[in-house]
Amino acid sequence: MTQTNSEFISVFVDRRFAEECGFLAELVKVPSDNPPGDCIAHARRAQQLIEALGLDVEAHPIAGELVRANGMISATNLIVRQSFGSGGPTIALNAHGDVVPPGAGWTHDPYGAEVATVSEHGPAMFGRGVAVSKSDFATYTFSLLALRELVASGVKLNGAIELHLTYDEEAGGEIGPGWIVRQGLTKADYALSAGFSYAVTTAHNGCLHLEVIVHGKQGHAAMPERGVDALAAATQILTAIYVSREALKSRLSKTPGITHPTLNVGLIEGGINTNVVPDRVSFRVDRRMIPEESPATAEAELRALIEAAAAKIPGITIEIRRIMLSLPLVKLPGAERLTEALQKRGKQFFGVDIIEHGVPLYTDARHYTAAGIPTVLYGAGPRTLAEANGHGADENLRLEDLRRATKTVAAAMADLLGAG
Repeated sequence: MTQTNSEFISVFVDRRFAEECGFLAELVKVPSDNPPGDCIAHARRAQQLIEALGLDVEAHPIAGELVRANGMISATNLIVRQSFGSGGPTIALNAHGDVVPPGAGWTHDPYGAEVATVSEHGPAMFGRGVAVSKSDFATYTFSLLALRELVASGVKLNGAIELHLTYDEEAGGEIGPGWIVRQGLTKADYALSAGFSYAVTTAHNGCLHLEVIVHGKQGHAAMPERGVDALAAATQILTAIYVSREALKSRLSKTPGITHPTLNVGLIEGGINTNVVPDRVSFRVDRRMIPEESPATAEAELRALIEAAAAKIPGITIEIRRIMLSLPLVKLPGAERLTEALQKRGKQFFGVDIIEHGVPLYTDARHYTAAGIPTVLYGAGPRTLAEANGHGADENLRLEDLRRATKTVAAAMADLLGAG
């Protein structure tokens, strides 16, 4: 009986799966916490591992000044290019190797890549970044190897696959995917960004970070009336911000998986000493925007709110500084081709319907859509970030999800490149 392309890919992935798990383990063992964002060692190790698999890797180090301007110490973008036949689309596969710091509460070594059985789900690998998103370094690399083997068997593909392996997702993606696009290093027709296995993500929230600095006047705590209390002023401004949160709940998104905009104050600092009237207080605001919102309008509203509250307080001045603006991910025409291919092959290998949804997070995928490249998110992982303990202690990845996601991505890419 003739073997189908998807059957061929399935056999290949099974045959190389222990190697794929070892590849992922080596990536987990190299710290790439961001902050502080010193990721050069991880990029070098990833390059070594990929080249050992017979793939050519372009390394694009980012200049020190640009890295520091983005709050990092070192970052290198890795690009792998593989052409098949003539014509056909170019599809970029993007995953990030930087991760949030481990934090407390781990029962496994966060850099140990330990494998343990997780109830009925079978073995899982534990470690920081194993699910978000070092896993998709493995998913995408071994998907590409499967396509190369498929072509070697005589199947004709037309188009190209690019791996974009970057290191600044936790800092906003500007010197990773954003830089690759701006430098003209890719002419991708489609992009696939790191995600989880049981859904194709086609939309996500945007994110605005503002820093507000309140300036008052220093004074002695025994005579506070001689100063201007910046903390008291900041408290009034913060009260106005918190009151405004309730109104955001009425702006409902039509995207499944996304509810409404949110607003959070996550960082505050200031003061000189206990016995001194504080003359300076700063705080940072996180405003998440649903796909239907205009980022410019959302920022203007928030600035106006802060300025109006400050105007009622005599003796103070304020500064408002944008720290980051991450645009929402919206579905561009053509993205349905990616979604349909991944849903078809995902159902084949996972045995369940692969839903289409949005998420309230923000990701690097937006850099591709901002350049007009239809983009969705799909990769190795469970149904939710919480299920993998992503960004938490004992982050883990079920190895069977890695196996099936690799088959899904490879078979979907084969479909899109016209395998016949």
